[in-house]
Amino acid sequence: MSQTLDTGQSSTTDSPISPTLRYPGTTRILHWLIAVLVLATWPLGYVIKFVKGEVSLDFYLIHESLGFLILWVMLLRIGNKLIARKPPHDGPAIERIAAEAVHGLLYVFLIVMPVSGFLATNAHGFPLKWFGLIEVWSPIGKSPDIAWTLSAIHEWSAFILLGLFVMHIGAVLFHHVLRRDATLYRIL
Repeated sequence: MSQTLDTGQSSTTDSPISPTLRYPGTTRILHWLIAVLVLATWPLGYVIKFVKGEVSLDFYLIHESLGFLILWVMLLRIGNKLIARKPPHDGPAIERIAAEAVHGLLYVFLIVMPVSGFLATNAHGFPLKWFGLIEVWSPIGKSPDIAWTLSAIHEWSAFILLGLFVMHIGAVLFHHVLRRDATLYRIL
C-alpha cells in the first residue's frame, strides 16, 4: 500500500489521507499535547539559570509542574500505545527500524527526564507543590548524596531529548518536503 499524497479531499475528514492510514484521535491528541508541553518546559528549564531573584522560583515551579504533568501524560501515552490501533506503515525496513528506535528513545527519555528532575528537586530538599496547589509526596526526601547525580541525569536527558527531537523533525521534513509522502498526515 503506497502512502503517496492523495490530493483529493474526503468529505468526512480534513486530512488528505484515508482515516485507516491515520493514527487514532487519542494518539494524535497525546502526541501534540506532549509536544506542546515539552516545547514549553524545556526552554523554561534552560533559562532558569539566567533569571535572578524571586522570579527564578516561579520559573522553577512552572518548569517542575509542567515536567510532572509530562510524566503523567507520557504514562497515558504508553497505555494508549499498548491498546490503540497502529496504522500500516510502508517503506524500507531501515527507515522503520530507525523510526521505531528514535520513537522508543523519545519515550524512554520523556520518562527519565521528568522522573530524574522530580527526584533531583526532592533530593535537593525542595518538595514539589504542583502548580502551587498540590503537595506531591517525596519518595526520597532530602538526599544531598544523590542530588547532584540526579540533576546530572536530568540535564543530560534534556540534551539527549533535544537531539532526538532534532532527528524526529528531520525525519518529518524528509518525508514531507523531499519525499512528499503522507507520513506527516498520519499524526495530524
